[in-house]
Amino acid sequence: MEVSGSNLRWCAVQVRSRFEVLVAACLRAKGYREFLPMYRIKRQWSDRRKEVEVPLFTGYVFCQFDAQIPWTIVSTPGVIRIVGTKKEIAAIDDKEIEAIRIAADSGKKVQPCSYVGAGDRVRITNGPLAGIEGIVAGYTNGRRLALSVNLIQSSVSVEVDDCNMVLISKAAA
Repeated sequence: MEVSGSNLRWCAVQVRSRFEVLVAACLRAKGYREFLPMYRIKRQWSDRRKEVEVPLFTGYVFCQFDAQIPWTIVSTPGVIRIVGTKKEIAAIDDKEIEAIRIAADSGKKVQPCSYVGAGDRVRITNGPLAGIEGIVAGYTNGRRLALSVNLIQSSVSVEVDDCNMVLISKAAA
């Protein structure tokens, strides 16, 4: 049974820890279009080292459904809630889901990293700029980090890899 209609929207379903695969399978069995992007990581146990697949977004499964009738989603074992407010379910832009799908299917190394936005203060963790702190200036093909000299009120910007940044403080809203 395939769930269809014109009111279908991609939404984020928060699930219990380590229940992502089970919830995705249950939603698929109920006829929903679900999306659980995975990535490979090396894990170390006391007796061996192994490469395993884990969810790219820990604790979440994306699902396409009609937001007017969410009870079949919420009643799925392992589901905590559908992300949104008390009044409405938050929809995810189709372009964002498609971008993640393309990245996950590209064969390139995809991995989670800290979410940072323009104006956030960050510290670089790896590479030749490791240890430097600055403010995220904006986006080009990657992120630009603004490095300032406050005394002379001047700044320079440098392009950095998103996954080499650790958030220090959020921009004032």
